Amino acid sequence: MSDKVSVFKRFPRTFWLANTMELFERWAWYGFFMLFANYLTQSSELGALGLSQTEKGIIMGVGTFLLYMLPTITGALADKYGFKRMLFIAFMVYTSAFLIMPLCKSFSSVFIAYIYLALGAALFKPIISATVAKTTDDKTASIGFGIFYMMVNIGAFVGPLFALYLKKLSFQSVFYISSAIIAFNFLVLLFYKEPESEKKDESLAQSLRTIANNIKIAFSDKKFVIFLLIIAGFWTMYNQLFFMLTVFIDQWVDTSSMYKFFEINWPWIIETYGTEGNQMQAEFITNFDALYIIIFQIMVSAVVMRLKPLSSMIIGFLVCTIGMSLTVLTQNPIFILVSLLIFGLGEMAGSPKITEYIGRIAPKDKVGLYMGFSYIPMAIGNLLAGFISGFVYQKMADNITIAQKEAKIQGFDIPELSDQFTKNDYLNALASKLDLTQQQLTNYLWETHHPNRIWIVLFSVGIFAVFMLYLYDRTLIRKKK
Repeated sequence: MSDKVSVFKRFPRTFWLANTMELFERWAWYGFFMLFANYLTQSSELGALGLSQTEKGIIMGVGTFLLYMLPTITGALADKYGFKRMLFIAFMVYTSAFLIMPLCKSFSSVFIAYIYLALGAALFKPIISATVAKTTDDKTASIGFGIFYMMVNIGAFVGPLFALYLKKLSFQSVFYISSAIIAFNFLVLLFYKEPESEKKDESLAQSLRTIANNIKIAFSDKKFVIFLLIIAGFWTMYNQLFFMLTVFIDQWVDTSSMYKFFEINWPWIIETYGTEGNQMQAEFITNFDALYIIIFQIMVSAVVMRLKPLSSMIIGFLVCTIGMSLTVLTQNPIFILVSLLIFGLGEMAGSPKITEYIGRIAPKDKVGLYMGFSYIPMAIGNLLAGFISGFVYQKMADNITIAQKEAKIQGFDIPELSDQFTKNDYLNALASKLDLTQQQLTNYLWETHHPNRIWIVLFSVGIFAVFMLYLYDRTLIRKKK
């Protein structure tokens, strides 16, 4: 016990300040991001924007792609101009972007505002990770990064719960509170001390040329590039938790049974996370993934610690794929919670091993360089996830698209969507013409058009990544041995 205490004493103040900033940044980010897909696509009279699924996919896919591609450059800016100065700029961009977002109502304006928000996150992300790295050593790095990832998961869990409480006031209030939470980091930054680092006497242009050369070096390792592309397939499937699942639950799942359970046992949950239609908010359900990670991560890590990273990833990705595919298979919320547990167990077994594996295969003098490229598959995965949750989902599973298709089949004359005739107006009109309630209409469209077939797409993407990773292990790694 004393050894553990002594380890904690070895962390400097800057380490704890960096983790505090990470906690609040993740709180602010996940608080809005878990709700973002429904904010973009729900009917406008609910305070949302009423955009199409395809437009949502473009905004979230391209914007988040840039978020994960830019740290290579923003990290160089931090090395050149100092961590503290760039953190200040990051928080300025972040807070102003969150304030701008609710003022944007059109596709183009929201798209630009989200890219601006992504810039703030891209400025922040490499600096805080580098701070943790620079304030730990060989003896404290393992527990240090364990604390860091714990802050990430706490923020990911608390953020959406806090945001859903404020969503009852308005969707816009979610952005304002995220801005306020980020702004709190300005106070933390006052006590932040610039970590010691080797000063490089080179211009920004020289730094960027160094980055370009490093990219060339990393991309010359074909085995490494193949691994990154395979992992991009995993992130494509994984990101549907944020891009698609909340929309799917909101459009298709009857959560009244869960509502009644909480109403009887914990009515305070209903007051915060229930809706007027006796339903649970979709984001409340998907947020169980973060809760599962907080509860089970240490246990799962203990189980897989003896496995080789590739073996753990193959098993984890397979379990993750099965879990994500099952979440969109039925309209049963309890089944979805169980599926999310399966998904979460796979995520806990596979996701942490990606970084570990990159660290192992990197040449000893290029570990930092290779680790920096771990964001690339996440970037590609977000871009592809945007396409699947946008264009593909709209064609296969979007309730408005399916309702329009059914109206055409029935020969009903229903007005086109507009600012005056919203998505909910359209569904109400179709339900009236079919002489059905809203829930009956949802069930009818489900049984007639089978939107749950989207599971085939998710399963195909995930299982392809698993299969390719298996081939990678068998043909490029074990064969070499």
